[in-house]
Amino acid sequence: MLPDLNLNDIVRLRKPHPCGSYEWKITRLGADIRLECLGCQRRVMLPRRQLARRLKTIVQNEEHHDPSN
Repeated sequence: MLPDLNLNDIVRLRKPHPCGSYEWKITRLGADIRLECLGCQRRVMLPRRQLARRLKTIVQNEEHHDPSN
């Protein structure tokens, strides 16, 4: 199953985007999840089940990262 994800989390997928980037930012959560490529800013929507298969790791979790400190 899909791990707990939050808005603005950075995730790494198993295969690279055509621009060469593996890392994506989560910009919408729901039945479908919107991801934004950190390489070229392309946005895609994936069903949760499909993202669970493609997900490799969560690179940066927004709960544990506080840029104000």
